[in-house]
Amino acid sequence: MSTPRQPPRGSGEGKPAPGPDGRPPARSPRPVRASQPPRPRRADGEPGPDRPKPARSRSAQPKPAQPKPAQPKSAGSKPAAAKPPAAKPAAARPAAAKASAAKSSAARPAAAKPSAARPAAAGRTGAPARVQSRLRSGPGPGPRPRPAARPQPRTIKLADPRKRLRFVTVVLSLVFSVFAGRLVQLQLIDSDALAADANTNRYQVIPLTAERGSITSSDGVALATTVDAYDITADPQMFTPQSTGVPDAPEQAAALLAPILGVSKEQLAADLHTPKTRYKRLATQQTPDAKNQISDLKSALDKKAGSKACAAQKAQLKLPADKGGRTRVDNECANPLAGVFNRETQRRVYPSDGLAANLVGFVNAEGVGAGGLEQQYQAQLAGKDGRSSYAQAGGRLVPTAGGSMDAAVPGTDLRLTVNRDIQWAAQRAITDQVSNAGAEKGYVVVQDVKTGQVLAMATSPGFNPNDLASAKSGQLGNAAVQDAYEPGSTAKLMTMAAVLDTGKATWDTHVTVPNTLQRADRVFHDDVDHETWYLTLAGVLAKSSNIGTIEAAEQLGPTQAEANQVLGGYLQKFGIGRPSGLDFPGETKGILAKPEDWKGSQQYTIPFGQGLSVNALQATSVFSTIANGGVRVAPSVVQGTTSPDGKYTPAPPGAESRVVSEQTAKTLTEMLESVVTDEQGTGGKAAVPGYRVAGKTGTANRVDPKTGRYSGYTASFIGFAPADQPRVTVSCVIQDPVNGHFGGQLCGPVFKQVMEFSLKTLQVPPSGSEAPNLPVDWKP
Repeated sequence: MSTPRQPPRGSGEGKPAPGPDGRPPARSPRPVRASQPPRPRRADGEPGPDRPKPARSRSAQPKPAQPKPAQPKSAGSKPAAAKPPAAKPAAARPAAAKASAAKSSAARPAAAKPSAARPAAAGRTGAPARVQSRLRSGPGPGPRPRPAARPQPRTIKLADPRKRLRFVTVVLSLVFSVFAGRLVQLQLIDSDALAADANTNRYQVIPLTAERGSITSSDGVALATTVDAYDITADPQMFTPQSTGVPDAPEQAAALLAPILGVSKEQLAADLHTPKTRYKRLATQQTPDAKNQISDLKSALDKKAGSKACAAQKAQLKLPADKGGRTRVDNECANPLAGVFNRETQRRVYPSDGLAANLVGFVNAEGVGAGGLEQQYQAQLAGKDGRSSYAQAGGRLVPTAGGSMDAAVPGTDLRLTVNRDIQWAAQRAITDQVSNAGAEKGYVVVQDVKTGQVLAMATSPGFNPNDLASAKSGQLGNAAVQDAYEPGSTAKLMTMAAVLDTGKATWDTHVTVPNTLQRADRVFHDDVDHETWYLTLAGVLAKSSNIGTIEAAEQLGPTQAEANQVLGGYLQKFGIGRPSGLDFPGETKGILAKPEDWKGSQQYTIPFGQGLSVNALQATSVFSTIANGGVRVAPSVVQGTTSPDGKYTPAPPGAESRVVSEQTAKTLTEMLESVVTDEQGTGGKAAVPGYRVAGKTGTANRVDPKTGRYSGYTASFIGFAPADQPRVTVSCVIQDPVNGHFGGQLCGPVFKQVMEFSLKTLQVPPSGSEAPNLPVDWKP
């Protein structure tokens, strides 16, 4: 096939020669290349397998073919016609390009295909002459026409990692921006509000009350013990409108708690209106029943307030008013008891009610000993309290928030010397006699003469420590050691002891007793008018003569002042004017002036028991000293203690001191027996069948503690038995009786009842001999 010659460059390059009419010749159809005959097509219209592949996509275009160097031309020869670009082998084109080219070729009419004989523009390779003629607007070379655009094939491309990295960076930047904004909000903007909210979620420190030690009688039976109880407490900050959603939570809670706790609604509401504190005790030592009632009521209210509707109302409290927020919730959705709690503690109970209550004492509302042995041994009985801390949120324990606990150490148990049966007998006897005599009060003391241990100490009227609200303030003390009274004739025993022990007289010394006796500024009388008595020293004691006692005391020294010094020394050795040794709360040591200060008639009244004062335990100890052969043993009420580890430690024995000789004590014992056995004695009603009894009556003017003047009488009787082998001393004192006032008349029967019961309880055998019955008078 011949190729048309190209025109020379520079003269209408790329344009065909004009025809005779000046017009360009008509285009002839593009001849089909002999080297590329038409390819057979498949039934589906796709080109056959040997169809050349279309050009690659732009992303993977092959390098452009290097132009071949121009062939040198000979003079006068015509330039060779430009060859169309050689077709690439089919293997170099992708199948998709083949299909696209086939479709394009099929759609194109055969006449539109360029002929192979069409000359190509000089200097251009593969550009169709038709395209160049369109672009050429005048003489000279025109722009190289581009080949027709072919459809780009679809290819699978891998994701660009730089885009992915940019995306992740943007997302992380957004997340950290949110965190940073929230941190600024918490630390700067909302810090005050969050601090206030956190105030309700904090650690609570609760004291752990140690179990109080028990107080038992000598046989181990509890006189005071501890049972489980509960303190009802509250967190006032949980009753504020912000916490509850209602403005009157304290009033609602008070109305619910008042009938259970027995506390007025006004008091409870006032306690709950104290938001500056996190702990308020509403009631103490409540029973388990009261605690359970509150817990059940609280649970029922909590369940009702936890409904979905109530939760929605509470959520609206946090919204502003313009967004549907609420200022309060319905009462059904508020639990006014959410801030009420119970703390396990102990409650002091006294199983025997008022038995030995004046000795044992009581505890106050705080569980602290406020009277008697409960107060005296507070430190030992109370033990050591512990503490527990825990985290709470909304009134509930947060188990995972940790906490700490210091365990409480239980208190020490006290075992008393008190015999429970003898205490009961003494209490019953004095209570009955105080009532019969219409007296203000009375007390009985029972003491072991050998050990000084107090076997009973009863006071009337007493009180029930389980019901302190019903007791009067004057009944809460222990009058047997707290009352100071003038002992009267029972003090004559000490005067006689001084006279006998100094050898100034003997039991049978003759004493002349006139009806009256003038001393200092006063005229003295006996309790009855009488003619002159002629009595032995034993008779003076038996008939309880004041005048005879004054005369005997005057023998103690050559002058009255010296006699006063001798008597005063013996009184002190008997324990008068000194503490008894019990260290009991509120105990009085009595009143005894120094002998050098005894002036006027006082130096003559002291020998028969007026002008000085004692307590009932001191007076009882005087007789126990004589019964113990002249040796005083300090009184005691505690037999021993049991520590929290169960170890029992006996109490040390009472301190001993000799007061008078054994012989003096024996003589005095026989003289005291005459008081009971002789028909002229004043203590006949104190006799106990089968036992020898030694004792002394006392009838003294009573000093009214309110006015400081004498008003009424103090009746008493003190004695011990068996006189031949003394074991027990019993004293009875009755203050301001109305129906009678003599000691033998009122206290003699009490002594007999208590002494007889005590001897049988202690299984003391009856006396094996008769009383000596010393003569009480003589004939001049």
